[in-house]
Amino acid sequence: MHTRVLRSVRTVHSEQRFDLVLRQGQIAAIEKSGTAAGDEIINCSGQYVSSGWIDMHVHAMDTYQPYGDDADKIGVSQGVTTILDAGSCGADHMEELYRLSRTAETRLLALLNISRIGLGLRQDELSRAEWIDQQLAVETAARYSGFIVGLKARISRSVVKEEGISPLNAALRISEQVHLPLMVHIGSGPPGINEVLNGLRERDIVTHYLHGKANNILDDKNELIPDLKSAIRRGVHLDVGHGTASFSFRVAEIAKDCGVHPDTISSDIYRGNRLNGPVHSLADVMTKFMVIGYTLAEVIDRVTIRAADWLGRPELGRIQVGDEANLTLFEVVPESRTMIDSNGDTRLAESVIQPKGAIIGGNFYSS
Repeated sequence: MHTRVLRSVRTVHSEQRFDLVLRQGQIAAIEKSGTAAGDEIINCSGQYVSSGWIDMHVHAMDTYQPYGDDADKIGVSQGVTTILDAGSCGADHMEELYRLSRTAETRLLALLNISRIGLGLRQDELSRAEWIDQQLAVETAARYSGFIVGLKARISRSVVKEEGISPLNAALRISEQVHLPLMVHIGSGPPGINEVLNGLRERDIVTHYLHGKANNILDDKNELIPDLKSAIRRGVHLDVGHGTASFSFRVAEIAKDCGVHPDTISSDIYRGNRLNGPVHSLADVMTKFMVIGYTLAEVIDRVTIRAADWLGRPELGRIQVGDEANLTLFEVVPESRTMIDSNGDTRLAESVIQPKGAIIGGNFYSS
């Protein structure tokens, strides 16, 4: 019976170190630092441990261009144990993504794009009403129940074109029928951001909420628009979804100063912005939030506990004896690094979050 010991780790909520004992892919014990024995000892002095990081917005269809990547290159290789593919596939190609999830080392879940064609062929997938097949979407959500955990609709001008708000209304109807929440991508209008926000309900997600383009969460006085505040009161979930064009330091700093904070921090990562920036990794996105004044604990909570709560899988957001091992090891490294947002604006980080490894069950993946 193989026993792995993570020696002298600590959490972001406590400086007290401990040994984490893993046996048969489960958390077997939490013991005083330096006391646990095992077949494999991993010296984690100087490292933090958290429940496995969850990235709530990725694109993991490896064959898709430009919005695709290898699940494990954006997952366990970067310390991320769970990724949520945010609408790469509609009903026509969901089977392909599901098959990928069965072979990936990273835990892969999906949002179903309400457009049956998804993002594989073109990026204006909601510009024609006939691409939204409500009955097919309902059947697909049922067929992949448990793998599909929500719906996705990209409600910005380049995607919906002349269809306006109609695709959002269709998405809401499908959501009600399948009893799954909806993630809505916002960007340039029309439709206007107010019209989009006003349609969202408790547990629905607005992603890219910190984008710096026109039609964002700030009015002409750089104050938060009232409809955002109303959405938050209704329980709408705010997700970062950094991406190539959807995160602004300035907007994030103003929102923070106004007391509006992300519920989850996510990357919207795919091959292009992983290799060429400005995203690179979930860890880099997390570092950007530390740069603008969030504590390490606040950042980690938003890629662990809060994400797991939204998924309805609290076991993914905790470290508890008896649970399957689902862990990320990481360091906070003193390093001056220029961080770049989606508009080319920069901030200087004095320390960066650096993943060292991920553990899922009995498997260890070095970062």
